[in-house]
Amino acid sequence: MIKIEKIIPGGQALATMPDGKKAFFWNALPGEIVNDYKITKTKSHYLEAIANNITNPSPFRVEPKDLCFLSTSPWQITNYDYELKLKSSLVQEVFREHDIKIEEPEIVTDYHDYHYRNKMEYALYWDHDTGKIRLAFHERGSHRKIPITTSSLERPEIFKAATKIVDDLNSRHEEARKYQTLLLRCNQEGEVSGGLYENHKPHPVFPPLSDTILGHTYSYSPNGFFQINLPVYELALKEIKKHIATDRVLDLYSGVGTIGLSVSSDKNLTLVECDKSAFKELQNNCEQIKKANSKNSTPEAILAKSEDVINYVEPDMTVILDPPRAGCDRKLIDHLNEVKPTRIIYLSCNPATEARDVKLLLDNYRIDLVKTFNFFPHTPHIENLVILSK
Repeated sequence: MIKIEKIIPGGQALATMPDGKKAFFWNALPGEIVNDYKITKTKSHYLEAIANNITNPSPFRVEPKDLCFLSTSPWQITNYDYELKLKSSLVQEVFREHDIKIEEPEIVTDYHDYHYRNKMEYALYWDHDTGKIRLAFHERGSHRKIPITTSSLERPEIFKAATKIVDDLNSRHEEARKYQTLLLRCNQEGEVSGGLYENHKPHPVFPPLSDTILGHTYSYSPNGFFQINLPVYELALKEIKKHIATDRVLDLYSGVGTIGLSVSSDKNLTLVECDKSAFKELQNNCEQIKKANSKNSTPEAILAKSEDVINYVEPDMTVILDPPRAGCDRKLIDHLNEVKPTRIIYLSCNPATEARDVKLLLDNYRIDLVKTFNFFPHTPHIENLVILSK
C-alpha cells in the first residue's frame, strides 16, 4: 500500500515507495492509498505511474465525466472548488521555492469548467472489428490510442464537426493510417475551422477565424496560437488593463497581439513577436485596430526575439511579458533591472519559471499583485499574473 502525500507542481500526486524511491501518480489525491498501479516511466530515483486501485478515497474525489479523462484532463477526479484551492496553493509553493513569500493568490474563474476549450486535436483510431475510423485520444504515458464516443472538454460545436468529418471518412472507406491528426477550432460564435493533417504532406492552410475580445476583433489561424478559454482570458485582460501605468507600453512575446492591443491600444504601443506566422496575424490585427480606433492609435509591430530588442525598453514604460513556458531570456531580465521601466506586467503559463524571473527583479521591484486564472479547468495547467512596480 502506497500513501499519497501531496499534489506537486505539474499536477501529479507524490508518494514514497517502500524502497524509498519517489513516485509520481496520476489518478490519485492526497491521503489516498494506492493498491495497484501501472508504471509509465521508471528511472533510478523515481517512477511515474497511473493509480488503478484506490482505497481511503479523498473526500474531494468525484467521478470523472470522460472515460479518457487521463488523456486530456487528469484533474476530472476532483471537485472544482478543491481544484481551485490546489492551484492557488501550488502557485504559493513555487514562489516559496524561490524564496518569495506571498499569500495564497486569489484564483479567478468563470465556473464554466466543461466545454470551454475552443481548440481540440484528435487522433484517429482504426476499429478492426467494424472496419471504421473512430475519434481517439492518446493514452497518457504511451502511444496507444483510446477511441472515444463523447468528450466534455471542448465546445460541443467542435466535437460535432469532428464526428461529421469521421463519418465522411467512413462513407468513403478511408483508412486511419493515412492521417496524422484532426485539428479543429471554433470561435465564440460557434463557427468551426480546421481539418485533417495527412501523413507525409505539408500542413494545410485553414480558413481564418475571428473573435472579439474586450471590444476588439482579432483574426487568427485555427492551427496558430490563440487563447483556448476566451471568457477567462478576458477576465485576465481586464485585470491587466487596471495596471497600465504609463502612456508608453511595450508588449513582448506578443503573439497575435491580443494582450497589448486589448489593454493599451490607445497608448503609444509597441509589440514584439518572433514567430513569422503569428507576426503576420499581429500586423493584420494592428491594422484593424488603427482603422477602428477613433484616437488614431498607431501600434507598431516588430518581428524579432524579445531579448533582441532590449533597446526598446525605456524607464517611462509599462512592459508586458507573456513568455513561453521556458520564461524570459536572462539577457532581457538583466536589461529590465538596468533600465527599470515603471511597471512590469508578467502573465505566465508556468509559475515556476515566472517565480525564477521575478526573483531576479526583486532588488529593483516590489510585487503589487499576484493573481491566478484558471484558463484550463480539470487540468494541472496554471496561468498566473504578477504585477511589479519600480
